[in-house]
Amino acid sequence: MEEINEKEARQEKQAFPENPGSILVITGLSGAGKSLCLKCLEDMDYFCVDNLLPALIPKFVQLCASSDMNRIAFVIDIRGRKFFKELQSALMEIPECGFSCQILFLEASDEILVRRFSESRRRHPLAPKGRLLDGITYERKLLEEIRGMADEIIDTSNVAPNKLKLKLVSAAGVSASTVNTLNITVVAFGFKYGVPLDADIVYDVRFLPNPYYIEDLRHLTGNNAPVKEYVLKFEETKEFLGKFLEFNKYLIPKYIREGKSNLTIAVGCTGGKHRSVVIANELAKSLEEAGYRAYAEYREIKY
Repeated sequence: MEEINEKEARQEKQAFPENPGSILVITGLSGAGKSLCLKCLEDMDYFCVDNLLPALIPKFVQLCASSDMNRIAFVIDIRGRKFFKELQSALMEIPECGFSCQILFLEASDEILVRRFSESRRRHPLAPKGRLLDGITYERKLLEEIRGMADEIIDTSNVAPNKLKLKLVSAAGVSASTVNTLNITVVAFGFKYGVPLDADIVYDVRFLPNPYYIEDLRHLTGNNAPVKEYVLKFEETKEFLGKFLEFNKYLIPKYIREGKSNLTIAVGCTGGKHRSVVIANELAKSLEEAGYRAYAEYREIKY
């Protein structure tokens, strides 16, 4: 009998590793910014679940433990109604699956919450027909116990979205290098076909010598070595690239600081197949070498 129990214990240990990952539980007052937190965590590569019933937490965590998901975030709040009271007991079971668990509680002043609900024109879950302020007061009372369990309490009354993201970084214990994974797309395009609609930054490289007028290069693209060599051999190209790369390396951290998750840099020449492709490739390569997540696309080149 003891051998069977030991075997079961070993199987359970194999099913749930000692440290498969971490779970961040976001809870707090309605209107305090939980949905915004969830979006920020998604940008930080968390697997996020909104409004999960507390009773389902243990089973969901078990499924996660047997998968490759190691960073998970739940938003659980008063929308769960009568099920919300089961939250405390459900959270107690998380460590049994090997996950660490952090509870983040969001709150804000009554004045701010009233203003946010008025601006969004949404109903408070505890005041569907009554006064909004009464619903907020009642919710504070119901959440007193879970607030006392919180590892971190954030008052979002005067916190801008980008600052809230930084607070999440601290609460989740995520390294800055993980958070600053801005997705950068460098798009080569042709001005005669129009500027990309999603471009955040547009550069015009039509001042560079044009390979199109070289008979042997006309039917090639900037991805071919002869075109690349031709474009890069000119002194103005080298000077431009130096300033171009330096400016973007200065600019990109500013976007990250403001919480931007996706950045599209458009590089245009006349037809979008020669000069813009070469420069886009050089920029994407340089940004990758600098530690950013960057890649090049070529809108006018059909594969």
